[in-house]
Amino acid sequence: MIDMQAGFMTPGAPAEIAPAVEIIPNINRISAACRQAGALNVFVQNSISEESKQSWSNWFGSFWTTDKREGMYSTFMVGQPGHALHPDILVEASDMRINKFRFGTFVEGSSDLHERLRSRGVDTVIITGCATNICCESTARDAMMLNYKVLFVSDGTATHTDFEHNNTLNNMMLTFADVLTTDDVIALLGA
Repeated sequence: MIDMQAGFMTPGAPAEIAPAVEIIPNINRISAACRQAGALNVFVQNSISEESKQSWSNWFGSFWTTDKREGMYSTFMVGQPGHALHPDILVEASDMRINKFRFGTFVEGSSDLHERLRSRGVDTVIITGCATNICCESTARDAMMLNYKVLFVSDGTATHTDFEHNNTLNNMMLTFADVLTTDDVIALLGA
């Protein structure tokens, strides 16, 4: 579950993705089905740290205006209110939480998720969250290239527009993942 955080779903937030609120029920349904099937839920949070400001300085320094950059810092620095998961996302003690410091969760410098999953013998990932065409797509692409089986949930991911969302779903289907609905994923987990 990628970046379902207050900073992406609070009206007027610097990185607001308004449609993301609509997928919360599907994410919660998939999470519950994963728990019931004995699968691991991983809640990934977009994160900024003093270290990532330096190690990813081209992104922070070249792609944002000063106002936007400061807004993102004040929203997604670890510990800030915008960094928190949206309050309607249901998380349990058995679920894993990961801070990621790049768009894709698996890219070097982002997180230790790959090592943590491999140590548990995980070979399949289910991608839900926001933004479909940025962090979800980046994570799915890298997961496939690290030899994970990837399920990308069409009604469990969201971004700004249908055009952007559907382009990513097409990219996923062509090369990187099986694109399924929430109901499809729940049925697979139940089997």
